[in-house]
Amino acid sequence: MDLTAFVYGFLTALVFVFILLSAVYVYLKRLRVNKADMKGYLDLLPDLSEPQKAQLQEIRRVFLPKVEGIRQDMRRNRAELAELLFDEPAERDKIYAVSGEILGHQAALEHEVIEHILEEKEFLTASQKRKFYEIIVEQFSTGGLGVHDVKTDKNSDAASKKIRGKGAIS
Repeated sequence: MDLTAFVYGFLTALVFVFILLSAVYVYLKRLRVNKADMKGYLDLLPDLSEPQKAQLQEIRRVFLPKVEGIRQDMRRNRAELAELLFDEPAERDKIYAVSGEILGHQAALEHEVIEHILEEKEFLTASQKRKFYEIIVEQFSTGGLGVHDVKTDKNSDAASKKIRGKGAIS
């Protein structure tokens, strides 16, 4: 075997691998940037006008901090519930009381999302409302609150790590 041909083939393979990895990197980076920009269902509508976008930003300025506060309370209660579940002896009355608080937070969160959607819907055109309806049906069919839940992933991981560090069974 000719050493020159081997080196040439090896370098060609390296160039192809580099091009392939670069393409995958660019694709994944673009995908991540698009997800990071998404804050709500209406971000899925491509034809919002500038005045509509301004209205949306104003609505979110109030909505997002409000639901984040509810989520923080819910995470705090869930951490407390985890502690209570593994206390010896288990105090069922306290467990059920904290569980009730969690249910209250879930109901409040659902209520805020419903009010938010009704508020957003008001400034859409008829065709945008149809598309918005399709988005809502698709998002709700997954059982969650859709893209408004994006921020909770980091926080719930931190909360679960904190819980595992305290009194968790290994």
